[in-house]
Amino acid sequence: MSAPATTVTPAVEARASRGLWGDALRRLVRNKPALLGLFLIGMFVFAAIFAPVIAPYPPGEGGLDDRLQTPSREHIMGTDLQGRDEYTRVLYGAQVSLVAGVAAVVMGVLIGGTMGALAGGIGGRVDSVMMRIVDVMLAIPGILLAIGIVSWLGRGLPQIMFAVAIVNVPIFARILRGSLLALRESDYVLSSRALGASGSRLLFRHMLPNSMTPLIVASTLALATAIIDVAGLGFLGLGPPDPRTPEWGTMLTDSTKFLRVAPWLMFFPGAAIVITAIGFNLLGDGLRESLDPRMRR
Repeated sequence: MSAPATTVTPAVEARASRGLWGDALRRLVRNKPALLGLFLIGMFVFAAIFAPVIAPYPPGEGGLDDRLQTPSREHIMGTDLQGRDEYTRVLYGAQVSLVAGVAAVVMGVLIGGTMGALAGGIGGRVDSVMMRIVDVMLAIPGILLAIGIVSWLGRGLPQIMFAVAIVNVPIFARILRGSLLALRESDYVLSSRALGASGSRLLFRHMLPNSMTPLIVASTLALATAIIDVAGLGFLGLGPPDPRTPEWGTMLTDSTKFLRVAPWLMFFPGAAIVITAIGFNLLGDGLRESLDPRMRR
């Protein structure tokens, strides 16, 4: 008598693992706060890309006859002291602020990730030297370090991006180093070492691919802080030297003198900064919950 054939029900097939990234994507799609954050980010990315099409006026166009107008049908966010349309400048400001924030985080990940990989992968004196450098950088408050770097290099958007990147370097270095140290004594690493795998093969082939998840989550969360830092340095007068550049932090600086007579000049750029930061925070929290199996809902 033959054994009965085993059948797999659709429910069992649905519960089957789709791999790390497949399962993470499935959990992320079900995470409503993360989807809200992704929507907010996508809204500003769309505005930054299509600003020349969406904006009703050129960002530098204005006249003294139109200055400090209240929000209306012609200028839905009002006008500034030079009569420039505030809605147009917020849209174009998304280009500057998002590019600056993303570029700063990418540079921070590359520099900090390299330091963390060397410290956690090689160890010994390299680890000691790298971590002492990181300790010194962490001893200085981030905003003061960024101000000092921009003051030394000179004001400008590239200088701000570099300064914000340096502020984030020790965070990324410590995160990747900790992940690599946790993997050094894992079974598959010990087995590969026993089979004669070289140190570079262990690091790049086995350890780094399995230690990037915390770094991805941290970089997503750091985007919110980076955008705020870029706007903060612009607010302190360290932004682009050209005052016509529509950068959110510089727009806030220009509006402080008119807070009572034209509060909309501060409200709309400030709201754009806050909404963007909330979006990246929600997405980062969602990625952390999706990529960590212990935090499954």
